[in-house]
Amino acid sequence: MVIYLYIAQIVIAVSLTIVALLQVKGGGLGGIFGQADTVYRTKRGVEKTLFQLTIVLAVIFIVLSIVSLKVGS
Repeated sequence: MVIYLYIAQIVIAVSLTIVALLQVKGGGLGGIFGQADTVYRTKRGVEKTLFQLTIVLAVIFIVLSIVSLKVGS
């Protein structure tokens, strides 16, 4: 069972990384390296969905990490 938890953790980690990288938009490569975005605007559509998906994946990753720690001991 521990092997399945580790595999799920790897899949969630890769998915979380991809979703986080998809959120960087506008400004080209400058957005990746911390270029300031001077215009404040609200998240809408796909941007909001990616933001919420990032939060969900992070929570799932943390829960899987705790469960695999408890099961592995």
